[in-house]
Amino acid sequence: MMRTRTLLWGMAAVGLALALIGTFTWAQPSSGSNVTFDAPGLIIRKSRPMLPEVKAKPQAWPRLDAGAVLCQTEDDLDRLAARRRGDPVAGPIACQILQGVTPVAILQRKGSGKTEVRTIDPMAGGLGWTDAWLAERPAMPVPAGFR
Repeated sequence: MMRTRTLLWGMAAVGLALALIGTFTWAQPSSGSNVTFDAPGLIIRKSRPMLPEVKAKPQAWPRLDAGAVLCQTEDDLDRLAARRRGDPVAGPIACQILQGVTPVAILQRKGSGKTEVRTIDPMAGGLGWTDAWLAERPAMPVPAGFR
């Protein structure tokens, strides 16, 4: 009877050992399987909201920017230059400082410092002279990373 009891306990221990070994080997994935333990498909990654693409409005060219001077005559422009140099000037000077961007058409140039222009909007000044330098083509835009 003692022998039978020892034999039963031995068989139970061997069975338990085989069951544990079978469980651990079954739980380990083979090297060629597609099982991953970090479960990347279960985590939903939210994409960052992208800013909408805003296209720039085409700029008027040629144009006088805010702060440019527009005089009625060439003589007014000469008297304004004399006053800026500190020379005495008699009488009023018919010039205005523009408050915003004003599209113009170039009529004639007299050197680099005098340009006769006509504003596209007649309410902005009409025909006049300016000392602003107006290039033939607009300047290249500066890329955002270089500002």
